[in-house]
Amino acid sequence: MVSHVGADNRPRMVDVSSKTATARTAHARSSVRFPAEALPGDPGGEIQTKKGPVFHTAIVAGVMAAKKTHELIPFCHPLAIEDCKIEIGLGEDGIATIDCRVKVTHKTGVEMEALTGASVAALTIYDMCKSLSHDIVIGETYLVEKRGGKSDYAHRQDR
Repeated sequence: MVSHVGADNRPRMVDVSSKTATARTAHARSSVRFPAEALPGDPGGEIQTKKGPVFHTAIVAGVMAAKKTHELIPFCHPLAIEDCKIEIGLGEDGIATIDCRVKVTHKTGVEMEALTGASVAALTIYDMCKSLSHDIVIGETYLVEKRGGKSDYAHRQDR
C-alpha cells in the first residue's frame, strides 16, 4: 500500500498521531563539481564571489530550507528541528561536498529535511558561482544514513 494514498485512492498526509516521539537523525549529502577554470586557489577554503562568502551563505540557506521542508514537499509534517548542521568542503578534485545532518525528537523522520538542506545548499553554491562558469554541475544528492523510527539505514557506499 502506498502511504500517501487513502482507501478512497486520494492523496493524503500520513497520520502519525498514534506513533511515539523518538530521537531521529538523518544525514544527506550533495556535491557540486567546479570546472578547472572556476576553481578557487585554495582547496578546502572558502570561495568568495561578488555575492559574498559562498559556503557560509550556502550553509545558512541549507539550514533555512531544512526548516521549511514542510512548505516545499507535499505532505511533509512540520517539525521542530532540534539541530541542523551543514558542512561544506572543497576537494582538490574541484568537488564541493555538502553534508547536512538533522536531529529531531518526533513521530516522523527527518530524511526529507536533510535532503532538502543539502540540495538547497548546492543550489546556492551554483547561484553564487554561476558568474565564474555555467559548467558547474550539481551532482548526486542522496541519503547517507538515518537513525530512529522503525529502522535504521546506511547507504551502501558509505558503510
